[in-house]
Amino acid sequence: MTKLRIEGYVIVSADGMLADAANVMPGVLKFPGDAEFFSSALDGADLIVHGRNSYEDQPNSPKRRRLVVTRKVAALAPDPDKPHSTLWNPAGASFDQACEAAGVTTGTVAIIGGPVVFDMFMDRYDTFFLSFAPHVTIPGGAPCFPAVGPGRSPQQVLTAHGLTPANQLMLDPAHDVSVTAFQRAA
Repeated sequence: MTKLRIEGYVIVSADGMLADAANVMPGVLKFPGDAEFFSSALDGADLIVHGRNSYEDQPNSPKRRRLVVTRKVAALAPDPDKPHSTLWNPAGASFDQACEAAGVTTGTVAIIGGPVVFDMFMDRYDTFFLSFAPHVTIPGGAPCFPAVGPGRSPQQVLTAHGLTPANQLMLDPAHDVSVTAFQRAA
């Protein structure tokens, strides 16, 4: 069994969206303070987990060890395009097996999306860092978690899974963009 700390990271609009209808993060959801926070967190992570549409596209990205969740492999396979990446099909291999295949059995795992990938770890997060852009809406966009919808915010979904808002940090005062650490009780 792996001994890993599981952390989630996402920025969402006021309506709980992380991407537009084409599953692309729109420019209106990109803020330098959040990007710096995110990049710094990923630099400190031992493993990054994401789906095929999520990728942080930063200078250190190619150096980061990662699991890419996909149905294109039966269980586990090296990523032919990215030498530090392992392709992982959760239907064919456990998370522990995937971490071992990626060469990471201790440390911090950063889950960076998309919605289905976030949902896979909902009851395992130690901390989920929810960045919030309260003046941005993305009509018809993709929600950050499958359970987000009319009447159900990302904050409510995290709380329903046993995570409690703890620390909040202002990332972009001009746009009121902040990040809240939702933590699981020890």
